[in-house]
Amino acid sequence: MQAVLIQQKCEKALKGEGVLPVTMTQVEKTEMVDKARSAIVLCLGDKVLRDVAKEPTTTSMWSKLESLYMTKSLAHRQFLKQQLYSFKMVESKTVTEQLTEFNKILDDLENIEVQIEDEDKTILLLCALPISFESFKDTMLYGKEGTVTLEEVRAALRTNELTKSKDLRSDENGEGLSVSRGSGGARGNQGSSKGGNKAKYKCFKCHKFDHFKRDCPEDNDDSAQVMSEEYEDVGALVVCCWEDEGEGSHLGIDAL
Repeated sequence: MQAVLIQQKCEKALKGEGVLPVTMTQVEKTEMVDKARSAIVLCLGDKVLRDVAKEPTTTSMWSKLESLYMTKSLAHRQFLKQQLYSFKMVESKTVTEQLTEFNKILDDLENIEVQIEDEDKTILLLCALPISFESFKDTMLYGKEGTVTLEEVRAALRTNELTKSKDLRSDENGEGLSVSRGSGGARGNQGSSKGGNKAKYKCFKCHKFDHFKRDCPEDNDDSAQVMSEEYEDVGALVVCCWEDEGEGSHLGIDAL
């Protein structure tokens, strides 16, 4: 949060208008204080914001935040360190969500001036990964020469999660229908389609149940009996073409 205030060039307003340069006009001072307050509010979650929202000034809001979350007491340092060293990721949450939690603990420690080496942060993050990331950890730790940095691990984890999400979407959308070619496949499918329950199907001619179109008293077209039987029994057909050596081309009916 303090980095945001510095970036917005309004961190001086945290101590009140009285410490601002005398060269600034009252309007400029008021604008800087308001900018600082807005930056603080935007950085806070709902729970934290409720604790400080009623503070009348930017200075008092910042002081309340320091007393609640930035105290440098021994107990607070130990609490945050315990959170860091015991941090574990779980399979039920996304890596991105849990990286945010890990980064917040590091930011809280940095705010109370607890320094942790980048290498130690990296090892702690790798050790916090679920068991399904064993190969990932081995690759990061032993797959390259030199020391792996925390930022490299973060980037690799995000890339890994994006890749898994993309593969999952591909698997979900990759299911399709396969059509067999060849006389054996056609005959096999035709055979398995016979003997169905006619009560489940409706005649395509008179639209009544309990019989197929081939049995319909209103239909005398014998040439369509075979195809009607298979189509109405299994729901759909596909015409397959194959060639036998020396025998020429053949047509067959295959069920989907």
